[in-house]
Amino acid sequence: MTAVARQTIAETGEALTGHQTTQPDLGVLAARVLLSVQRELFTALAEQGFDDIAPRAGAVLAHLRTEGIRASEVARLSGQHKQVIGSLVDDLEHLGYVERRPDPADRRAKLICPTERGLLQMQAAASIMRAIEERHAAVLGTAEYAAFKTALNRVAELQQQAGHDSRTV
Repeated sequence: MTAVARQTIAETGEALTGHQTTQPDLGVLAARVLLSVQRELFTALAEQGFDDIAPRAGAVLAHLRTEGIRASEVARLSGQHKQVIGSLVDDLEHLGYVERRPDPADRRAKLICPTERGLLQMQAAASIMRAIEERHAAVLGTAEYAAFKTALNRVAELQQQAGHDSRTV
């Protein structure tokens, strides 16, 4: 192994196996945050009577709007394939959280609209997420938490753009 390779490994904390020996990378950290937030959110939702939805439904529920949204827009916002979103919408429709309605702007298109139960779930989820965020802001401080969210949002945008660029090459 060259001195440059040894130095690179030492600087990044990666062993020859590719496993990091120091700080976790962006993917590991993002997964830890996502899974922990999902677990807390969906546990609290279940306690409030929304025990029939799985965390994977969050790909739709997180982007649902009271006035409705097209499945193609949910796919774009969530980064999921349209087929995955369609399947999740089917599930949520069967459970009574959403319904498909004609889009007044384009009768050929459909909007995914929350039902009364869907609106109640949206309100509950917003309240739970607000509490989670307030808890983190209280620990980190409002300014540091706001800076963290700004930076994380920027990283998410950059990563999404990098993924998009790699598909077009």
